[in-house]
Amino acid sequence: MGDLKYLSGFPEPVIRQVRELRDSGNLGNYLSAKYPVNHEIKTDRELYDYTVEMKKCYLKKSRPLSKVVFDPKIKVVSHALGTHTFVSRVQGNNLKAKNEIRIASVFRSCPEAFLRMIVVHELAHLKEKDHNKAFYKLCEYMEPEYFSLELDTRIFLLSREEL
Repeated sequence: MGDLKYLSGFPEPVIRQVRELRDSGNLGNYLSAKYPVNHEIKTDRELYDYTVEMKKCYLKKSRPLSKVVFDPKIKVVSHALGTHTFVSRVQGNNLKAKNEIRIASVFRSCPEAFLRMIVVHELAHLKEKDHNKAFYKLCEYMEPEYFSLELDTRIFLLSREEL
């Protein structure tokens, strides 16, 4: 399993299929056939706008986002595709809360569906802090193909390692 580190937790038949694709040299072909075009979001400002638009559609009443950025410090190897942080600070007599989303910079150049899946995942953390049933139900509400996209995103990471 160490050779397919991004797929821990997936069923053995899925892992076997991915291993066969990788061993035959067809991971990249599989992905490019299914997702032929990369997204056009290159700057942190464009990523912020993209995320806020999605938030407006699905999480209108949640707290505002203070920052959304591509973060080169996130190491995908440690199983983080993105992070969500919630910080509370006392400023005078007020309590200020900030929500930040950071997405691994490897996703600056990927299919839009993968970026959308990661944004959905991090937005879901605004309502649900833990990875529980309610969390994944919210992810599926925002992106009906969430689980399929998560698998394909992890296959994308494997294919990038082969380059």
